[in-house]
Amino acid sequence: MFCIFNPSYTHPMKYSLLLLLIPFVGFSQTRSKDDEIKKYVSEVNSDSLKFYINKLVGFHTRHTLSSTDDKNQGIGAARNWVLGKFKEYAKNSGGRMEVYLQQEDIQPDGKRIDKVTNLGNPVAFLKGTDPNDKRIFLISAHLDSRVTDVMNRTSFAPGANDDGSGVSAVIEAARILSRSSFPASVIFVTFSGEEQSLLGSKLLAEKAKKENLQIEAVLNNDMIGNPKAGETGEVNNRTLRVFSEGLPYAGLDKKALNIRNIGLENDGESRQLARYIKEVAEKYVKGLDVKLIYRNDRFLRGGDHSSFVNEGFPSVRLTEYFENYDHQHQDVRVENNKQYGDLPEFIDYGYLKRNVAANIAVLASLAKATSKPEKVEIKVKELTNSTTLQWEKPKSGTPAGYYILVRETDSSLWQKKIWTKELTIKIPLSKDNYIFAVQTVDQDGNLSVPVITGIAR
Repeated sequence: MFCIFNPSYTHPMKYSLLLLLIPFVGFSQTRSKDDEIKKYVSEVNSDSLKFYINKLVGFHTRHTLSSTDDKNQGIGAARNWVLGKFKEYAKNSGGRMEVYLQQEDIQPDGKRIDKVTNLGNPVAFLKGTDPNDKRIFLISAHLDSRVTDVMNRTSFAPGANDDGSGVSAVIEAARILSRSSFPASVIFVTFSGEEQSLLGSKLLAEKAKKENLQIEAVLNNDMIGNPKAGETGEVNNRTLRVFSEGLPYAGLDKKALNIRNIGLENDGESRQLARYIKEVAEKYVKGLDVKLIYRNDRFLRGGDHSSFVNEGFPSVRLTEYFENYDHQHQDVRVENNKQYGDLPEFIDYGYLKRNVAANIAVLASLAKATSKPEKVEIKVKELTNSTTLQWEKPKSGTPAGYYILVRETDSSLWQKKIWTKELTIKIPLSKDNYIFAVQTVDQDGNLSVPVITGIAR
């Protein structure tokens, strides 16, 4: 029987008689969890996260313009400590994790760099086990911190949440996933220079573009540990926001006509990644609600994922539901009996743990799954009220089958999934009323990011 499912994948829905007449055999797929990924999620440790953040705060400041030579304070000491943690965890990888400092001397720019500055990004590259699989998935955060004056490189700038929380996620992911044997590769990186105009992420994104690296997802974590709003005191320790662009920034002038013609203004690759994050994270992390924000970033603001977006890589920002401006970009002080500053006592470690677990579940699911289907297309030779899709096998891995994803044009999330083992399918739904995508499914139920249909010529 040909089965079609709602987004929970637990309750098969009866479908029209016409579906039953299609010469196709499908079967029920439940919302099962991969045991390996469940294990990784269970290993996220609040005490480890607290240790990482307190260690980062202990460097006094991690301002990009602070000392790179002092062994105990400043950005140099902080990045060397992160490199040391990466090297420690690399011992678990059987030689597959390469650790290095990507660095470059940045010249003064008359804006936020007033002296020649050695910029350094601690990087750990966990090479995949399949030499034919060129996919790379990246988790990032920014290492630098600041106070009220963005040029103040000497005052105490703890940066516990901004972005010690994100850095803790990257380090914990490296610790847990270093033992994995994924076919695809994973990069763990903490950027310098974010507060000075995204300098570190630009450095790596431009390198990735120049070297034609196949980065298929960037999960950038920037402030994921604070649950409390500053103005109102409201608390939300269950919701993680994921920001994503709908229209692709890179090459939009060349893509715009096709996007307009077939109505895909809400279906850029970063938007598909965001939907994927919501599906996978909520499946593996109890008590977590992933809220998709249909903007590239917060209103008129930016983060390190934008450097990758600008180079054409699918990239999103993961961040807490509320930002507390009493504890962000503030000098540490007490004023009118109120404590200001980005101090570790304002981190909710239970909330942070859930958000880190979400990252690890998504990274593992992406890196374990077979690669995306190729040449996903709609046949348009004839005018019909049904829709015929076709695609080719992925470049790497052997899928157990495929899901066809279906949603009405005014729906923000996928509404139904159809299972098949074939490479073509005819669906009695009009392409005028629905949007379609296809994703691979491996033997353990892990999914690729969906691929929106193009037009068969």
